[in-house]
Amino acid sequence: MRSNLTTAAIAIILGAAMFGATAHEAEHFSAGEPGNPKKPARTVTVIMREGDGTMQFVPERVDVKKGDQVRFIIQNKGVLKHEFTLASVEDNNKHAELMKKYPDMEHEDPNAKSVDPGKSAEILWRFSKTGMFEFACLIPGHREAGMHGTVTVK
Repeated sequence: MRSNLTTAAIAIILGAAMFGATAHEAEHFSAGEPGNPKKPARTVTVIMREGDGTMQFVPERVDVKKGDQVRFIIQNKGVLKHEFTLASVEDNNKHAELMKKYPDMEHEDPNAKSVDPGKSAEILWRFSKTGMFEFACLIPGHREAGMHGTVTVK
């Protein structure tokens, strides 16, 4: 059975249920906030691929300054479905556990996209916080096979 729940929908439902919050109050992003399409953005193309027993993003590292807005163009050049989830390592760890329970979860969120083989997706993101963040494919087994990278915000 295929799940149509998105990451944001699950977070909103769980957050609202656990804390008595409204849907809007339950949604948060650890790596910054959705970008503003009316403002300029730096474009970073990220390739998803697999081979020789590994899975990876190219590039595996992106450096930005606090306040920068980045348009991630995410291209799946592999033969498997992948996803790109941008968050803190802690949040990605929590979400990875949820993905083990719901492995068919689809992502169409401001900070996460599911991308079929040969397809592309886009995320417009403003890095409003300093620190080190992770982009990862949280489909069970993919992150463990090397499909993760870092964004360092100074």
